[in-house]
Amino acid sequence: MEIVVCVKQVPDTTEVKIDPATNTLIRQGVPSIVNPFDKNAVEAALQLKEKHGGKVTVISMGPPQAAEALKECLAMGADEAVLISDRAFGGADTLATSYTLAAAVKKLGQVDMIICGKQAIDGDTAQVGPEMAEHLMMAQVTCVSKIEVTGQTVRVEREHEEGYEIIEAQVPVLLTVLKSINEPRYPTVKGTMKANRKQIPVWTAGDMTVNPEQLGLKGSPTQVRRIFTPPQRVQGEIIQAGSAREAAAALTKKLLDAKII
Repeated sequence: MEIVVCVKQVPDTTEVKIDPATNTLIRQGVPSIVNPFDKNAVEAALQLKEKHGGKVTVISMGPPQAAEALKECLAMGADEAVLISDRAFGGADTLATSYTLAAAVKKLGQVDMIICGKQAIDGDTAQVGPEMAEHLMMAQVTCVSKIEVTGQTVRVEREHEEGYEIIEAQVPVLLTVLKSINEPRYPTVKGTMKANRKQIPVWTAGDMTVNPEQLGLKGSPTQVRRIFTPPQRVQGEIIQAGSAREAAAALTKKLLDAKII
């Protein structure tokens, strides 16, 4: 099977900072990680390769430092990696991002399956995977928690609030996976050394068949008008009293005064 996995390098969520002037995330000096859902996607692809054979190619759209995320995926066991990086892609929303990634998939050639994480933890839109499928006119199933392949048929469990759906599709197909699908493996020492020696190709807009008007900010129908960090919640009051009865009485009085009870 020829499997493509889309991954994204995201800021560590414990270190998110926002530039109030540009309404964008401050990435300089902020630790970056592979999007956790995308690690599950890589693991799912590797398990399918181990069972059915084939090749796993990992792609990512981002700045040059996103190559580190791709190297981690190579260390896990992916066969090839491609970085999609160009200033023309800057400011892309989910539609422009999915368009660019779809163009990269077309350049790769024959693909049986595309696997994406359900969503990226920095945007939480869960839109890029399904939009890629639309650009590629490919069948798609989201929120997948189990994958089985028999010949050209892909049978998956799709998780939702009320249970599971069993869905079958023919390849080529795009799947977005949940964290519950597996436990991602750790990169091995041997794999890490091999990944560090591997030269990751970088594709720019000129390397793919794309319409410049659909890239980056130009191709983004949605724009962020304002983004901010919510104010820190005021901590609750600790009532000091000589006994539990006195504390309960004081609490009751405060609730009555505030007209809560």
